[in-house]
Amino acid sequence: MGVQRQQQPPPPPPPRRQHQGKVTVKYDRKELRKRLVLEEWIVEQLSELYGCEEEEMPEVEIDIDDLLEASSEEERILKLQESLVDCYKPTEEFINQLLSRIRGMRKLSPPQRKDI
Repeated sequence: MGVQRQQQPPPPPPPRRQHQGKVTVKYDRKELRKRLVLEEWIVEQLSELYGCEEEEMPEVEIDIDDLLEASSEEERILKLQESLVDCYKPTEEFINQLLSRIRGMRKLSPPQRKDI
């Protein structure tokens, strides 16, 4: 003769906290993809120009948004030449190709916020 226990219902789930609202960020994926492809190309080209792997490369900063904000092609060329001042290989072809690739690109604006 066994003693039967009454099964108790499972405890209720913990109360859910109410969120005031959820904010998500919407990026322009097409522009981000273009930018990523361009940055990969830049790293590849710099590796060739400096004759070393990315990890061994000197600190070279090429800010695409900064180039896009420049008021003229000459200003862009000067900015790139300043960034590449330590490179002993000719950089003219790289600069021309880079300027050609950024033509038509837009500066990445801050992400748009969208309330849900």
